[in-house]
Amino acid sequence: MALLALAGCSGKQEKADNPGGAIIRSSQDPNGLRGATLDQPYSMPATTLTDTGGNPFNLVTSTKKPVTLVFFGYTNCPDVCPTVMADVASALTKLDQPVRDQIQMLFITTDPSRDTGPVIRKYLDRFDPSFTGLTGSLASIKDVAKAVGVPVEGMQKLPSGGYEVGHGAQVIGFGKNDKANVLWLSNAAIGDLAHDFGKLVADNQ
Repeated sequence: MALLALAGCSGKQEKADNPGGAIIRSSQDPNGLRGATLDQPYSMPATTLTDTGGNPFNLVTSTKKPVTLVFFGYTNCPDVCPTVMADVASALTKLDQPVRDQIQMLFITTDPSRDTGPVIRKYLDRFDPSFTGLTGSLASIKDVAKAVGVPVEGMQKLPSGGYEVGHGAQVIGFGKNDKANVLWLSNAAIGDLAHDFGKLVADNQ
């Protein structure tokens, strides 16, 4: 199967190489997931970043819940990032609270020079105060992104004098074994997200 196109914050669809080496399949998963499934699962790298409170956060040892969702983006992203974050937040509200409590959402900034801890915290609180925001050196963030198949481009200057940061817009779903077999692209339906989030929780008890 061909690799699926990944969307950056400019909204442009690009054919992206897949740094993680996994093949993405868009067909219905035999286990009932509606997202894009991976022939070879991604492994969560044991990288330590910094949360919005300034505390160390290890992507393996600090993720205590059975299901961890990961998204790379930045607070100045004009379109895709807020749409995806709002969709994830909406999908989570469709789950019963005991199920919702088994899921941790990680937002990893691709623009650490502007996205300080307080900036990320204020941004995430617009969607769901329980979301965890992470930052770190751009090199470390790019290494994490590469390990889980998310392209992160350099800064692209805008005519206004500002800049945007191109990045893959997928949400990646990890189980309690720190492996990811499924991801959802930015156009995933909220109902499909809610269905899959609930199923991941059930499968990781």
